[in-house]
Amino acid sequence: MFDGREPIYLQIAEQIREQVVSGTLGEDEQVMSTTQYATTFRINPATAQKAFAELVEEGVLYKRRGLGMFVAPGARERLLEGRRASFFAEVVDPVAAQARVLGIPLADVIARLEQRSADDGAPRRPTTPTNPTAPTNPQEETR
Repeated sequence: MFDGREPIYLQIAEQIREQVVSGTLGEDEQVMSTTQYATTFRINPATAQKAFAELVEEGVLYKRRGLGMFVAPGARERLLEGRRASFFAEVVDPVAAQARVLGIPLADVIARLEQRSADDGAPRRPTTPTNPTAPTNPQEETR
């Protein structure tokens, strides 16, 4: 369940974030208690508590005294908003910069993205490349 790449509390927090984003955990839904995490995953309860504290600070969870931790209203949208911002900063912006360096017109990048989102994800060339010197035969690309 947990790997050694990052601290367990961060992995627990990310697991809960994923459940919120996917809709597995909905607004005002109770999450497992620190005791349940400790017994289920054989970890120290303080480890689960540290994950919960991080999620409370982020506005993903809130505590109901005597009842436990619950998913905060609007948590899914907040998480998605943050992920969208990260996606543009970490993926789209570098792609745009690299396209500029390579002299690939923005129209070709957009056409590829539109095609990839509409098909099965298999790599294909745009049907009408803006760059007339670009190979239209995929075999030519490897030569």
